[in-house]
Amino acid sequence: MESRVKNILKYLFWAAIAVVLVYFCFRSIDWEQFWQAMQQCRWEYVLLAMGFGLLVAFIRGLRWQMLLKPIDPATSALTCFNAYNICLAANLVFPRAGEVARLGYVVKNSSKDGSGQRRMTLDKALGTLLIERGWDILVGIVMAVCLAIFAHERFGGFFQDILKGLGGARTLWIASAAILAIAGLFIFLARKYKDASPFWGKIWGFLVGIGHGLGSFRHMEKGWLFLLYTLIIWFLYWLTSAAILWALQDVEAFSGLSFLDAFFIAMVGSFSSIVPVPGGFGAFHGVVGGFLKSVWGIPMGTGMIYATLNHESQVFIQALAGIGSYIHESFFRKS
Repeated sequence: MESRVKNILKYLFWAAIAVVLVYFCFRSIDWEQFWQAMQQCRWEYVLLAMGFGLLVAFIRGLRWQMLLKPIDPATSALTCFNAYNICLAANLVFPRAGEVARLGYVVKNSSKDGSGQRRMTLDKALGTLLIERGWDILVGIVMAVCLAIFAHERFGGFFQDILKGLGGARTLWIASAAILAIAGLFIFLARKYKDASPFWGKIWGFLVGIGHGLGSFRHMEKGWLFLLYTLIIWFLYWLTSAAILWALQDVEAFSGLSFLDAFFIAMVGSFSSIVPVPGGFGAFHGVVGGFLKSVWGIPMGTGMIYATLNHESQVFIQALAGIGSYIHESFFRKS
């Protein structure tokens, strides 16, 4: 009961943060201009963006399956696809709850070994999730570096401002170093006292399971395909961002933005996921709107037109896909 109350309070806190972010993002909107832009919008491109979003979930499912198969060869692509859809839908309500639901879902649907134990466990699944996120971050960094080098004239000033901000944020670097030091100490204590204490023994067993999940990357078949899936996912993010720009091509403020600009918007928008508000409401709008203003001088209120179309179209398709996957798993697969 106490943990349930804590979860409710935590959710209410982040929901309140989302409300505040939405208020500050939308308070400068010229609503007459906003609805005029909606009337000028080419909705066929919004539908195309929604299709790209659904395809991202499918490719992510295929990629995750590659990491899970060395642990449980019976893991199906459909299970991974449904797990992703349910994850995204759950995150619209409870921030970060989707990842927990996704891990628990594949564990529940994993096959059993000769002793009747599930081949997939929560710690092993968590290890594969960390690998997945690590590759996304790595590829994102590589692409950002490529943009900074080959499109320096267009985006160089933005990257310089980011680097200056990071260089001046000594507190951030100190906090990161402290977190790494604490994590290292925690692992050391778990390994040293795993045999002497049941508590540390369980912790060490959980860490070993995570390590097993991380190690699944080395046992994948066709590792090149994993990298290809990662590149396709980022390309689909790029196309999703571009499709919303195409939808707004009749709105003067966005008519001059190019296909390359769309990729940069997609990359910056992905940073908003750091803020754990339900469904990214407010965080995505603020990050993308602020970026459009700082780079191209598009007023914050006008930038909200793009951010709203992009975010809410993806929220809609994620909710539909999540409901569909839940119905499929709850009724059709059981039958």
